[in-house]
Amino acid sequence: MVSVYKSFVGKETNCKLVCLKKMKTTLEHIIILFSGDSGDGMQLTGTQFSDTSARMGNDIATFPDYPSEIRAPSGSVFGVSGFQVHIGAKEIYTPGDQPDVLVAMNPAALKVKLPLLKKGATIIINDDAFDRSGFKKAGYEVTSLEAIEELRNFKLIHAPITSQTERALETIDLDNKSKRRCKNFYALGLCYFIFSRDPNLTKAWIREKFEGKDALVSANIAALEAGYHFGETIEASIAIYQIPEAPLEKGTYRQINGNTGIAWGLMQAAEASGLDLFIGSYPITPATDILQELSKHGGFGVRTFQAEDEIAAICAAIGASFSGALAATTTSGPGLALKSEALNLAVMLELPLVVINVQRGGPSTGLPTKTEQADLLQVFYGRNGESPLIVLAASRPGDTFAMAYEAARLSLQHMTPVVLLSDGFIANGSEPWRIPDLTEEYRHIPIHLAQTSEEGFKAYSRNLQLVRPWAIPGTEGMQHRIGGLEKDFETGDVSYDPENHEKMVEVRAKKVSLVASNIPEQRVEGKTHGQLLVISWGGTYGAVRTAVKRLQAQGHEISLAHLTYLNPFPTNLGPLITNFEQVLVPELNKGQLLRIINAQFHCKAKGYHKVQGQPFTISELISAFGKELKLMEHAKR
Repeated sequence: MVSVYKSFVGKETNCKLVCLKKMKTTLEHIIILFSGDSGDGMQLTGTQFSDTSARMGNDIATFPDYPSEIRAPSGSVFGVSGFQVHIGAKEIYTPGDQPDVLVAMNPAALKVKLPLLKKGATIIINDDAFDRSGFKKAGYEVTSLEAIEELRNFKLIHAPITSQTERALETIDLDNKSKRRCKNFYALGLCYFIFSRDPNLTKAWIREKFEGKDALVSANIAALEAGYHFGETIEASIAIYQIPEAPLEKGTYRQINGNTGIAWGLMQAAEASGLDLFIGSYPITPATDILQELSKHGGFGVRTFQAEDEIAAICAAIGASFSGALAATTTSGPGLALKSEALNLAVMLELPLVVINVQRGGPSTGLPTKTEQADLLQVFYGRNGESPLIVLAASRPGDTFAMAYEAARLSLQHMTPVVLLSDGFIANGSEPWRIPDLTEEYRHIPIHLAQTSEEGFKAYSRNLQLVRPWAIPGTEGMQHRIGGLEKDFETGDVSYDPENHEKMVEVRAKKVSLVASNIPEQRVEGKTHGQLLVISWGGTYGAVRTAVKRLQAQGHEISLAHLTYLNPFPTNLGPLITNFEQVLVPELNKGQLLRIINAQFHCKAKGYHKVQGQPFTISELISAFGKELKLMEHAKR
């Protein structure tokens, strides 16, 4: 075990350890996991580290992982909150598998996160929390780090984070509890020194965040500097790293998470269609931040309504759509179950509506803060009667803007609800996002507004795509019936005629199937024919893509088709599938897309499933894909 022990600037002696400046080791990438109690500010610490790294030119991918309890018992394993960030000098697609560095603010964080680490990883220990009480709360039977045998495989940096934070803030007029809450900035400052990050970016953020609260500004900056200077004092005993800028595509970037990207994509769709944006939602993890983000933008024609429940939220959105707004509602799996009856109504009304489902682990309340691809079959079939709708899925935080815009475009142009699937991994994760040129991209969405004619208005007359006109209430001459009862194919009046009902069921299904002509063909990463085709969807993209690329580099015949259009599928998906000997579908569920693929294409696809509330790791996918390739080779002999 390699340990670095405490050496710090002492207030009384005002002394400083002097050492020769070492050469910094250049890394291509590094994975850091910040972990502590829910109240230790690890999400903020990780966010600041990733924001700073992005602004310094690195590519990044993040994965926040926090408990569903508002406040679990202090120091317990149930209350451990983590934030993993992967920064690199090349393009990054995942938060990484095994962290290279763990910041452990207490014994519980160490106990929960230690099994995840790479052998030989560095662990930054908050010594002040590793006392007899801390070990007991975490469920350890030992009372010292030396008694934890597994730590012999790791490098430890001991830092008196809590006590030195309090000492650095002695002269600041704050109570002791408030001072201790600044310890996350001490840990951040130490990491900034070790990984050659610029602390001035965070100092500017602190000044802006706590403007008018001078004591908090001074305290957090002082803690940040104390941690950075502690790194300087122990420089002779630790490795110092630098990560060069990544060669990203030219453009203007900002860091974005999935929920923010969805909010902004909806706003741009409203602008491009010339409509106001209305969102009716009820708060639910992990979708709530979309509503909160949109509530900030009333000046851009956004109207947000926090309803009393999920049913009221979607019904309000349907009402807004009826009156001519781009309407949306956000939720997660349990909320979508409650919205199903009203979503069926929107199918019958043939009105545009965007439903954002940020998936989490289920069933029931399940795992509110964990990620899962749990709701695909619910979205496809979770309504009564024959009620098809368009289904899309975002792939990563950086494509949520485009996918939200696309969901709105298809809903408006085809006059039918669209469900956009995200998940907890995409929603809370972040990455650099190149801001698009809105004068070229995303600039116009044509909509099918009703027009008067000499023959009189018919609410259910249809164009070549079987889309009925959108009649805005109050428009003279466009009175029509609307509701959940079946409509006559010609007049729109209520009809119980059996043949008419069958005709209307067929035309609603046909209308959705015709959307396939309004979406791009499926792209394949790799050859368009060969041994193994991996079909993935949703937030698994980064890990699946990386695994496929590594196997391709080893000479294997493996390709990737990552789906963003799930209903209808792209027109060329079926022919693509026939070009491969075997299809494998990895999912964070028990095989939901697998069932749909096999039912539609009869291709005898296989599945690889994981239902643990955690994303795929690259290593487990390489193993699974490699195993399938070996089975195929063996079968040929």
